[in-house]
Amino acid sequence: MIEIKNLCKSFGDKDVLKDISTVFESGKTNLIIGQSGSGKTVLVKNLVGLLTPTSGHVLYDGRDFVNMEKKEQIMLRREMGMIFQSAALFDSLTVLENVMFPLDMFSSMNLTDRIKRARFCLDRVNLVDAEKKYPAEISGGMQKRVAIARAIALNPKYLFCDEPNSGLDPKTSLVIDALLHSITHEFNITTIINTHDMNSVMGIGENIIFIYEGKKEWQGISADIMNSTNERLTDFIFASDLLKKMRAAVKGKE
Repeated sequence: MIEIKNLCKSFGDKDVLKDISTVFESGKTNLIIGQSGSGKTVLVKNLVGLLTPTSGHVLYDGRDFVNMEKKEQIMLRREMGMIFQSAALFDSLTVLENVMFPLDMFSSMNLTDRIKRARFCLDRVNLVDAEKKYPAEISGGMQKRVAIARAIALNPKYLFCDEPNSGLDPKTSLVIDALLHSITHEFNITTIINTHDMNSVMGIGENIIFIYEGKKEWQGISADIMNSTNERLTDFIFASDLLKKMRAAVKGKE
């Protein structure tokens, strides 16, 4: 579990995050949504230590990340997995070598055990047969699955995903969503997903935080969205006329 208490972040005289308090739950897919410029990315950067909050606290299972010594922060980061928007694989390494990279850097396993762990992770994302290929030889969806395998290689307690479906077709996006959801539950990970993908929101949104102009505007689950009376949330979710008509049709059947 990650708990945020009264988190604020300013750049000069511009307040980007404004007194945000919330909880990201273990074993659930926690989604952060909001318009571009709302503060989502700044929030995640504060969570992982790429930025330091102006005030407030970030608690990892009760451990205050903001006030930790640098050595303690480094140790805690080893409990985090990261999935970047671009997959961020190393072009010169094979799929297997990419997944092994964090194990080579941070684990005390011998080579045999590192290979075994990397293959386990690749098997978990259905990519064992691709272990000898290079990133340029596989599709974008497969690259994202390699990124997931690499992110879970060190068996993280916390998993951060930045727009994991960016650049993917709708069918492949559903595959990535299903993987993230199942892995989160299987390993009881606190998963935080920064996304614009409304299919993800409605499909795997077990705990959704809507950020509006730096503030937490709304929090709930995907099932609550259809009946929400928060106009800012509904304007964001149902931005297109088609989605508005679909929502009206669903509410009309109730």
